[in-house]
Amino acid sequence: MLRRAPPAPWLPRDIHGQPIVALFICHSGSIEEGEKLVAPIKSFGTPVGDVIQRRPYVSQQGILDAAQPKGRRYYWKSEYLPKLEPDLLAQVIEHAGRIVSPHSAIILFPLDGALNRLPEDHSPVGNRDATLVINIAASWEQAQDDAANIEWARAAWRDLRRFSAGGTYVNFLTEEEGDERIHAVYGKHYDRLVEIRTRWDPGNLFRTNKNIAPRAA
Repeated sequence: MLRRAPPAPWLPRDIHGQPIVALFICHSGSIEEGEKLVAPIKSFGTPVGDVIQRRPYVSQQGILDAAQPKGRRYYWKSEYLPKLEPDLLAQVIEHAGRIVSPHSAIILFPLDGALNRLPEDHSPVGNRDATLVINIAASWEQAQDDAANIEWARAAWRDLRRFSAGGTYVNFLTEEEGDERIHAVYGKHYDRLVEIRTRWDPGNLFRTNKNIAPRAA
């Protein structure tokens, strides 16, 4: 995650508001193996903060909750990525330097593993060649700052989209973006899903989701 340092009590005051890179780590195997795997990370550079610790699963699941409180304003854009590459990282750093709000961030989530071992047609959502998701997460407090923060997210997305694996990870949509982006998620599976939806939910009852509407009668 690239963002400005929050005013957290475990960070020095002179770091608050400064650009940082944060690593979020989870190892769910043995403690001994986890400590060996984390050791190279803990020895890299001079960290401004280190709160890696043993914690229960429920605590790990809620580790970012405080950074995304209810009532704050959010606008996110995301893409699947096939790999990390120097040009991509250079663009990420550049756009992170243009962040408008102290609550915004650019985040890279690893996806590789079982996802890549299954065939493309295993399930409706494809992109099984992806190894990461990039999330451009704009977050701010006041309505009058909507335009500036949304444009920051869109500008970063426009520049970074060329590195995409070709599909789209959807986590927030404006109304005008909806149909195009939902279609991009499912690609060649979209028409098949429309057929299933038309057969089993012709009235579009279950629509409070990333909706695939049934075919009109």
